Amino acid sequence: MVNYEDGDDILLNERTEILYRGTQARNNAVNPETPAIYPATAYIIKDTEDYDFANGGGKYFYNRTANPNRDGLGEAISFLENGEETLICSSGMGAISTALLSLLKCGEHAVFSKDIYGETIELIDLLRSHGIEVTLADFTDLEAVEVALKENTKLVYTEIIANPLTQVVDIRKISELAHKRGSLVLVDSTFTTPFVIKPLKLGADVIIHSLTKFFGGHSDVTGGSITASKEIIKLIKPSYLLLGATLDANSAWLLQRSVKTMGMRMKAQLDNAVILAKALSENPNIRAVYHPSLESHPQHALAEDVFLYGYGTMISFRVEDDRKKVDEFIHRLNVVKYLGTLGGIRTTLAHPASAFRNEFTPEELRKMGLYEGLIRISTGAEDVRDLIEDFSQALKVFG
Repeated sequence: MVNYEDGDDILLNERTEILYRGTQARNNAVNPETPAIYPATAYIIKDTEDYDFANGGGKYFYNRTANPNRDGLGEAISFLENGEETLICSSGMGAISTALLSLLKCGEHAVFSKDIYGETIELIDLLRSHGIEVTLADFTDLEAVEVALKENTKLVYTEIIANPLTQVVDIRKISELAHKRGSLVLVDSTFTTPFVIKPLKLGADVIIHSLTKFFGGHSDVTGGSITASKEIIKLIKPSYLLLGATLDANSAWLLQRSVKTMGMRMKAQLDNAVILAKALSENPNIRAVYHPSLESHPQHALAEDVFLYGYGTMISFRVEDDRKKVDEFIHRLNVVKYLGTLGGIRTTLAHPASAFRNEFTPEELRKMGLYEGLIRISTGAEDVRDLIEDFSQALKVFG
């Protein structure tokens, strides 16, 4: 029996009835403490006029076009970043690809930091194949950035804390240089998060996150985001929908749940990173430690000036360039595990050279600073004394 809006009940055969039984919205299920999950791929349309209303953004009607869980998560991220609107993507690379492919056109020029995520560098080859000119520059050298800018430079792209050597970019001055040429400034702020820095307040135009990392925080969900003004989002959204890089409802719900505890997690992780970096810098088996909290870091003063709290949770250090010893070091660790991602609540490490061994030649890896003895840490929220002890005992392999 199907009940229609006019109150009439229609008797149907069992095979038909079972398709409709129990599916009507529960009108008394109002304001649950935890937001509901909306996995429906589509919403029922009353008639052609209602379709026009929905298709114009008046209500939800198709999941790829809009979803309540994505919109709720986007609202939270926009709040944290001081942005006007946020698009939620299926991954960090989905967000990066969508932003770049929608804002750049054949014949235009872009300036990229040379010290960015390896797969973003790979994406540059795709941009060039579309007739987009790209220049790589050292973004810690403002003169180099200024020289790289051209009359047709549409945008500049950078991270705040570089991966993996943690160089810090002066996003305020980079934005000033770019805006003088009429160029947009895109920032991948995955390593920093809005708890360390809010780049939009310092002049950036677009903020990108891999939500898989610190926003998710538990290594159990994949996602990405693009935050900007409504005007810029309007330029990006058509490509966003056509490229299909939208996130599913369940993942958006998980991320919105995780955002609630992100501030607490980040404080613990950021505090731990400062203490751990200092301890590692004092270990005789380590050749160099890279973390902006250290006074020896070339951009320490800049980090103190622009960061709101902490210096990022990412630490890199270099030991002997001996791959066998590096593996033995990893085997000796009891608490810290080797993981192909970062930003979780538990401390993990990665070996950057191995991560991109198939994409770049040994010479290219060395030019990027990805030596065999380089280890990258994503600091978690454990008792930092356990982390120091675990690293100290494992590092004895290099003694």
